[in-house]
Amino acid sequence: MATTIRIGDKNFGPGTTLVIAEIGTGHGGSAAKAEELVDAAAESGADCAKFQCVFAQEIIHPNTGFVSLPGGKIALYERFRALEEDEDFYARIKEYAESKGLVFLCTPFGARSAALLRKIGAIAMKIASPELNHFPLLDEIASYGLPTILSSGVSTLADIDRALRRFASSWPSGEMGTPSVALLHCVTSYPAPSSDYNLRVLSALRVLLGIPVGVSDHSLDPVLVPALSVAACGSIVEKHICLSRGDSGLDDPIALPPESFARMTKAIRIAENTRPEETIASLASEYGKDAVEAALGDGVKRLAPSEEANYRRTNRSIHAMREIKSDEVFTEENTALLRTEKVLRPGLDPELLPALLGRKAACDIPSGEGIEWDDVDGKESDGI
Repeated sequence: MATTIRIGDKNFGPGTTLVIAEIGTGHGGSAAKAEELVDAAAESGADCAKFQCVFAQEIIHPNTGFVSLPGGKIALYERFRALEEDEDFYARIKEYAESKGLVFLCTPFGARSAALLRKIGAIAMKIASPELNHFPLLDEIASYGLPTILSSGVSTLADIDRALRRFASSWPSGEMGTPSVALLHCVTSYPAPSSDYNLRVLSALRVLLGIPVGVSDHSLDPVLVPALSVAACGSIVEKHICLSRGDSGLDDPIALPPESFARMTKAIRIAENTRPEETIASLASEYGKDAVEAALGDGVKRLAPSEEANYRRTNRSIHAMREIKSDEVFTEENTALLRTEKVLRPGLDPELLPALLGRKAACDIPSGEGIEWDDVDGKESDGI
C-alpha cells in the first residue's frame, strides 16, 4: 500500500499533510492578484498554491445558460471565457509560487489546458471532480507520468475505480522518482454541509485502493472537516482561499480568508501530531459530539445528500457541439465531452463515445444538448 505521494523533493503522507490552497480563478485574470493570493497562501502555512487553467470550450457549451453559484446567477460560459489566460500568465504565477517555496498545482479541463501545463513544466497534476469521467483527459494526464491528485466529488465507487484504472501503470507507488496518484474525497456542493462529509470513508478508500487519500473541503468552517480528516487517516487537505469572502471570484463566498486559512493549517498540524481519538475528543468538546459524529459518518461510500442532484450534470457526458441533423454522422468535430450543468439534458457516458462515433443521428439534435441512445440510428454509416 502506498501511504505517501511524492511531489518534487517532498513526500506527503501520515504526519506530513499536504495543505493545498485552492486559488482557482480567484485572481480574476490579474497576475498581481494571483501573486497576492500566493503570498496569502504561503503566509497561512500552505504547502501548495493551486489554480485552474480555464478554456471555456473545454468545460461547457455556450448554451449552458445561467447557473446559481454562491455569488448569484451568472452566465457561466461567458464567465469562463472572461477567465481565459495564456501560457505566459500561468508560467508567471508558477514561477512566483515556486519562489515562495510552494508547490504549483493547476487543474486542466481538456487537452489544450493539459498541454499548456505540461509545456510550462508543472511537476504534478490535479483532476477536478467533474473530470473524473473525462477519460481522454485522464489518459492524456496519465501519459505524462507525473504525480496526480484526483478529486472524487459527486462520484460513486465505480466511478472512482474507472478513473484510477487509467493510471494503473503509476499506482500504487510513492517511491522517489516514481509517479503516483492520490484521491481526495469531496462533496460537490457549495457550500457543503459538514454533516455530509462521511470522513470515515477515508480509511476505507485508503485500504481498498492502496493509495494516499485526503479531502477537498467545501464546508464553511475552517477547522472541523480538515482536522477531523487528518484524524480519519487523510494526508491531503484542499481548501479554497480568498483575500475576502466579499470579493468577486466564483468561489470566494465559500473560501477562507487568510486568517481563517492560517487557523485551519494550525489545526491540521496539531492533528498530525495528536492521536486520532484525542483529536476527535477535542473537536467534540468544541463543536459537540453530534456534529463530530455526523461529519465522521458511517464510512460507506455514497453520493452525499447535498450533491445527489448534481450527479450526471456536473460530471461529463456526450453533447452536441452544434445542431446535428437527422442522418448526420457523429464525429469528433460535432460532439464533445462536456459538463451539463442545470439547463441542458445530460448525454451518454463518455466511455460510450467510441461506440457513438461513425453512427448516424436518428433525429435532429439541438446544439448543446446531451446525445442519448434514442438520438442514435442503429446502423453505422457507410465507410466508417
